[in-house]
Amino acid sequence: MRLILLDSAQAVGWWSACHIIECIQAFKPCVERPFVLGLSASKTLLATYRGLIEHYQAGNLSFQHVVVFTLEEYVGLEPSHSQSHHYFMYYHFFNHVDLRPENIHLLNGMAVKPEETCQQYEEQLQKYGGLQLLVGGVSGNGSIAFNEPGSSLTSRTRAKTLAEKTRQDKVPFFSNRLSEVPTSALTIGTGTLLEAKEIMVLVSGYHKALALQAAVEGSINYLWGISSLQLHPKSVLICDEPATQELKIKTVNYFRALETDNLARWLKLYPMP
Repeated sequence: MRLILLDSAQAVGWWSACHIIECIQAFKPCVERPFVLGLSASKTLLATYRGLIEHYQAGNLSFQHVVVFTLEEYVGLEPSHSQSHHYFMYYHFFNHVDLRPENIHLLNGMAVKPEETCQQYEEQLQKYGGLQLLVGGVSGNGSIAFNEPGSSLTSRTRAKTLAEKTRQDKVPFFSNRLSEVPTSALTIGTGTLLEAKEIMVLVSGYHKALALQAAVEGSINYLWGISSLQLHPKSVLICDEPATQELKIKTVNYFRALETDNLARWLKLYPMP
């Protein structure tokens, strides 16, 4: 596991965007061999998407041969709903780059048979050989996508009942009415995401500090889904300074020393705007 320690949420977004670009360019995707990217409709990734759009507009990369699978969707929200993950991804990213419409895959929260939809989603993903890179955020309870605490570490794409705390956290986005917050969602499973060739998770803010501590210093625990990244051979956590507040000083110093040369190279190649 890599831990990239940066000063601000803005830096987290910029670094993650640059890392995605490097991964795509190194892969050299083409029609026969597209780059398969997993993306989350997490507000933590907004700066990442802005960075990718800026690089695209500057001519630094193309998404013509990139296939995207989104990680989650609320059950019962129309794609046009302002809080649906479908709307979020098109509004904040898809509409601004040259992704081919046929290469965009989203979970259908309005599906009559959600189990069948989730199974088909898994099958579509496997046809592409799985994700080359999965990029997500993490909630304060340590869940990636909607794999709530207690989710099996071998779980697959499925419908998941949302925890009461998760719903309470979403209330401000639903006119401050808990009754309007969906009670369930479709999500890729922890087992599914662990099959990605590489996983990058962004952690910003003090309210994510306990989740980061569980990921880096805790034991593997299904109550903290982010801790499952310890099982992955190529995972990277990118965090800002407030998110590190629960880590031991020696942990911070250890990972900071490991990444000194890498961060120097990054700043030289990708100076922040």
